[in-house]
Amino acid sequence: MKKGIHPEYVETKVTCSCGNTFTVMSNKPELHIEVCDKCHPFFSGKGSSSASKAGRIDKFNRKYGLNKESK
Repeated sequence: MKKGIHPEYVETKVTCSCGNTFTVMSNKPELHIEVCDKCHPFFSGKGSSSASKAGRIDKFNRKYGLNKESK
């Protein structure tokens, strides 16, 4: 590598909008992000994926008249 042309590699403090902070290595001393692994629905398990699946199933059942109560 040529000397003097590359940015300095420093320890970076990352702050998420949920309040979580952690450190990584980067060329910037501080980063602000919107989503991290503590608040992202995929990683936290707090997503609406099961609710949206249930909503789609209910919509299908209503569309085709497949109500569980009427059977």
